[in-house]
Amino acid sequence: MLNYNVRYFLELCVLSVQKAVASLEAEIIVVDNNSPDDSCMMIKERFPDITLIENKENVGFAKANNQGVALAKGAYICILNPDTVVAEDTFTKMIKASEKLIHTGMLGPRLIDGTGNFLPESKRNVPSPLTSFKRLFGIKLGKVKDYYADHITETGIGDVDILVGAFILVRKEDYESVKGFDEDYFMYGEDIDLSYKMKKKGLVNYYIGTVPVIHYKGESTDRNAEYIKRFYGAMRLFYDKHFKSNWFLDILVSAGIRLTSVVQSFKNHQREKQVVDQYYLISENDHLRQRLREVLQKEVQLISLESVQNLGYTNNELIFDNEMLSFGEIISAMQELKKSNITFKIRPAGCTYVLGSDFSDGKGEVITF
Repeated sequence: MLNYNVRYFLELCVLSVQKAVASLEAEIIVVDNNSPDDSCMMIKERFPDITLIENKENVGFAKANNQGVALAKGAYICILNPDTVVAEDTFTKMIKASEKLIHTGMLGPRLIDGTGNFLPESKRNVPSPLTSFKRLFGIKLGKVKDYYADHITETGIGDVDILVGAFILVRKEDYESVKGFDEDYFMYGEDIDLSYKMKKKGLVNYYIGTVPVIHYKGESTDRNAEYIKRFYGAMRLFYDKHFKSNWFLDILVSAGIRLTSVVQSFKNHQREKQVVDQYYLISENDHLRQRLREVLQKEVQLISLESVQNLGYTNNELIFDNEMLSFGEIISAMQELKKSNITFKIRPAGCTYVLGSDFSDGKGEVITF
């Protein structure tokens, strides 16, 4: 049975975080912005020890995260989207990496999508007027920086201007010293603003490309007209707050933002899933294989991780059984096996569903059984 409920992605996220903080003195805080699904009930029933903030209305990404940070007791805080998956050693590796760096502000990992491919927004430059103009119109402007921070390789470590809000690790005192997320941003742009405030304070935002984290990305937001309005509205707000100084550039960038907004509103962001020729379950659980075969109405073959390398050129979907493979092993396998003819799903340990996403900017897929 297909289900596009964010609740399942949240459960997977929490399960992975629990594994990642098992050796740390840590707490998990979930802030719910009046979700229409049963996310809150799931958290209460499945994770009674987690601190849950239930907002009676959608107060926006910035304010919700500030609410969570206000309750946090740890020296470090990690802002994490509900459609992310971390490995068992993600936080320890990030903190260890930070100990070798100086003037550290925020840390961000290498984000990959549900197909194992790198998400370039993991490391960005400040969207100054000229950078924005360059990106909007696709032209070269001498030494003006590109939107993405290409001076650092995907697996490198280095100083970047902007980190993405899907995963930000920062000392609580540093977060609070810049007053956290600016609540003028309802959704989108607040991570750019926060990164820039850290930079202006003299702190350095570091991209840690040696630590991969899955971000399904399109799962928590529909790319509809409201999304377009909020996204480009946030870019307009950031520009007004930090760069409105030259009337000519202001007019050009404003025109570019509006033009891009109009163009994006007419685009069809719905993607059609490719037809799967063969399903492979990386597990030793034959009962699970049979249940999946019933719901998928196609043959599902048990396979070992070592045998996956030789699947051929048909459209194959790999289902990782988290009872057999750790989250770290799954994340590594997705990067190693990524091909245009292979899609991935994860079955969280003890759960009766598999989920994943075939597109970096589309809705994910949940199959319950």
